[in-house]
Amino acid sequence: MTEVSVRFFGGPLDGRVQVLDDPVCGTVVRHVHLHEGPKIETHYLLGYSDETGWEYRMCEMRTQEVDELLE
Repeated sequence: MTEVSVRFFGGPLDGRVQVLDDPVCGTVVRHVHLHEGPKIETHYLLGYSDETGWEYRMCEMRTQEVDELLE
């Protein structure tokens, strides 16, 4: 099992770091923000580059596409 730190880029999670066990490129994370207002849903796609390592980048996805990926 490989444990790595992953940084978030863009949206409400920008700058946060999460530790993952055995990350899988292409994984999508859905974040729902519900504080004092309308529901705001953002999606982050996990990727890897030699320059920056593992990172979640905010991406535009339709809810149906995300639901299919999460199944």
